[in-house]
Amino acid sequence: MPLASITRLRVRSIRYLPEFLLRALASVRQARRSSGCLSADVRREVKLIFWTRTLWQDEQAMRAFMTSGAHRAVMPKILNWCDEASVTHWEQDGDHPPDWPTAEARMPTEGRTSRVGSPSPAHRRGETVPPIA
Repeated sequence: MPLASITRLRVRSIRYLPEFLLRALASVRQARRSSGCLSADVRREVKLIFWTRTLWQDEQAMRAFMTSGAHRAVMPKILNWCDEASVTHWEQDGDHPPDWPTAEARMPTEGRTSRVGSPSPAHRRGETVPPIA
């Protein structure tokens, strides 16, 4: 059964935005070209918040992507660039990714925070989708 992966990142300063966007686009291109990737896209929310949504043939394909190429290179930088980061994965029926409302709704209950170097107060509290201030 395919595996959906959803991430939410908040860039902590506009000064990190150009390189973040460049590296994020490289990661999305890598995902789309990766063996076992059924779908990959990204969207921007307000206030420097970005979401990714990928669908993988299986967990092995997702992990191969995560540990190679552009994605592997950018992951250490997220520690400094972002003050909020969260992720969730689940088995998805069919070969289409979950719609965005479903992805957003599942993150607060099923997501987990990822490590960042300068966490926001909400991130420190374990909120995977803090209210937009």
